[in-house]
Amino acid sequence: MAIQRMDNVGIVVGDLDAAIAFFVELGMELEGRTEVQGPFADRCTGLDGVHCDIAMLRTPDGHSRIELAQYRTPTAASAGPRDRPHNVLGTHRVMFAVDDIEDTVARLRPHGAALVGEIARYEDSFLLCYLRGPDGIIVGLAEQLG
Repeated sequence: MAIQRMDNVGIVVGDLDAAIAFFVELGMELEGRTEVQGPFADRCTGLDGVHCDIAMLRTPDGHSRIELAQYRTPTAASAGPRDRPHNVLGTHRVMFAVDDIEDTVARLRPHGAALVGEIARYEDSFLLCYLRGPDGIIVGLAEQLG
């Protein structure tokens, strides 16, 4: 049996509204918000007393989603400093294809985005960068050239 598709990437955040605003500014569409709690949530996560707020966002093409979760209980655990470098085991980034990388970075800065390095050119193919978004999430941006 093979997988059908990747359904979504889940990200735990400390401020759900701020994270939604960041990803909406990036160009994602909010599908909806809900509150999750109860025995099924406890069993699925392996935690006791789960109560969290969830927001599902999708890319404009409808093929990819991000699920943002803000835990009310149990309190979200810190995985260490939020400014960890990209090469830490278990650290992930979410990459988005964009039309104009410089404009995208400029629009995300008021939402707390900061470049990890700089916008770099890969041959004559792409402009690429990593930036840090809400709660230290590393977001990659790629603009195809030509």
